[in-house]
Amino acid sequence: MFEIGYSLRSAREHQGLGYPDVELATKVRAKYIRALEEEDFDSLPGDTYVRGFLRAYADFLGLDGEIYVDEYASRFHATGGWYEDDPAPQPRRPRRTRRDRTIERRAVVLALAGIAMLTALVFAAWRYGGSTTNVPALENHQKTAGLVVHGVRQGTYLVVRRDSKTGRLLFSGTLAPGRTERFSGTRFYVFARRPSGVGITRASGVTLVRK
Repeated sequence: MFEIGYSLRSAREHQGLGYPDVELATKVRAKYIRALEEEDFDSLPGDTYVRGFLRAYADFLGLDGEIYVDEYASRFHATGGWYEDDPAPQPRRPRRTRRDRTIERRAVVLALAGIAMLTALVFAAWRYGGSTTNVPALENHQKTAGLVVHGVRQGTYLVVRRDSKTGRLLFSGTLAPGRTERFSGTRFYVFARRPSGVGITRASGVTLVRK
């Protein structure tokens, strides 16, 4: 064990250095140099600064800065395993087990299934133009359809209007294979770019206008 402050002061005076000389060389203010020599560590900004200033000052004087830092830590600032300016140990997070991961995966799968079901219901509501998605409503829609067109083979570009060629447009676009469109009414204008790509079913009394 040695006196930190006395050792630093003796080395400085032996080399004929004043406080301004040390401050200029180390960039440590003279009042802090004096505090180190007097071991007045409470006058310095904090533990980290004490360590840094000690190391810089001792190294400048040709001494071993690490020895001075260790001496300071052992005599003045040990607090049960870490220092006041050091971050306190963080509690460990509980380790997840395989059972926890399995439960999480099942929860994700159920959530995705729920989203898919909700998406299907919303699409059905939009597709059939109703505010509900119950089965009786869909069956009633099918029964009242006067014209049903089906995409077959390669499908076709299709135009369906009400009453005549200049009537209100009911459908315009590509009728893909397997796609079905239903229209209510009794008189329709139908144009198919590829007639073989569409199958037409009409209710009794429904008239198709082709001109």
